[in-house]
Amino acid sequence: MRLRNKPWADDFMHENNHVVVEEPFSKKENWKNEFTEDQPLHLEIGSGKGAFISGMGKQHPEINFIGIERVKSVIVGALRKVLDADVSNVRLLNVDASDLRDLFGDNEVDQIYLNFSDPWPKSRHEKRRLTFHTFLEQYEAVLKPGGQIVMKTDNQQLFEYSLMSFSQYGCKIEEVNLDLHTLEDPLNVMTEYEEKFSNKGQPIYRCRVRFPEKLTD
Repeated sequence: MRLRNKPWADDFMHENNHVVVEEPFSKKENWKNEFTEDQPLHLEIGSGKGAFISGMGKQHPEINFIGIERVKSVIVGALRKVLDADVSNVRLLNVDASDLRDLFGDNEVDQIYLNFSDPWPKSRHEKRRLTFHTFLEQYEAVLKPGGQIVMKTDNQQLFEYSLMSFSQYGCKIEEVNLDLHTLEDPLNVMTEYEEKFSNKGQPIYRCRVRFPEKLTD
């Protein structure tokens, strides 16, 4: 589906640069200075229209959240949701980050969310999947020791691939849920895709994994 261009997007983001961070690559290792409170930092990769990150910001004022969304016409929807939620602990980045290590220092992030990532089903596109080992290397670098990834998807093939990738990398798999909404988890914040798919009766898969503790000299 072709996304409609929004010529007002740049001005809207600039007017709200207390939420959409300008020049984010210059903030590396100093993200705590972007927030009112020095709190744990959670990162969502691919924030879409912002239902998840705005909801999490409201539900968890004790945590700071950063959402990355590269599509300008999409992130303005997330910006609206964050403004409507009236939360001060959420920041958005309109960047196409090929390597998270350019944005965050070592051990700067406490948790990463991968919500309904593009499955890239063709074998030749395996390297683009956000759970391919080169991405896991990035996550491990920016996460604190024992840092956690929480992944949700409706795509069974991507879920199975990701579990295998996590396992081969040496991650500890702490949760595997093949039908998330049967749990009726009151703390689960849904994304737009999650709500759409669950309303159609499709199962939602979730896993939680941790990287092995980092060795120190």
